[in-house]
Amino acid sequence: MQNDHPWIAPLKRLPFSLKLIAAMQKKHYGEVLNPTRWWGRTPGLFWLIALFVGYLERRRARLAPELRALIMTQVSRQCRCAFCVDANSLRLAQRSGSIDKVLAVAHWRESALFSNAERAALAYAEGMTATPPAVDGEIKETLLRYYSAEAICELTALIAFQNLSARYNAALDIPAQGLCQTEVPPRA
Repeated sequence: MQNDHPWIAPLKRLPFSLKLIAAMQKKHYGEVLNPTRWWGRTPGLFWLIALFVGYLERRRARLAPELRALIMTQVSRQCRCAFCVDANSLRLAQRSGSIDKVLAVAHWRESALFSNAERAALAYAEGMTATPPAVDGEIKETLLRYYSAEAICELTALIAFQNLSARYNAALDIPAQGLCQTEVPPRA
């Protein structure tokens, strides 16, 4: 269950260096996204993270946009990050053209909605997100059937980024934004 009162309060006023991103978020979403109000305490780090995710989301990325959103949604669910599940579910619904894959992520092994390549990436994301990571030989072999070494390296960076983001947000109890009404797995 998400805590209604995070133990570290969000910033009420963002530093000047984040005013542009806040304005862009307000224009696109109607309000500043919740994590910005926590990351705003470390604006230099915020911009480094933004550059990192910007590179992963570039037009010429080795991974298709829908696959990136799928993987980010899976990692978000596994880390039980309310905001990340909310935001990444919205992105997955937009990129896949429906809410179907969003609803099926929790049961991806049983769902017919995912290709074998997507299943390989989901298994890898799940294994990488486990603590400690659990990426066995079978996962590696399957991944190599569908992706180049370069794509696997980019996928690994994407999963690592989403783990950083989801664990940061979950640890600080950053709430969902209400972007995509989906269920967040309960915290253990």
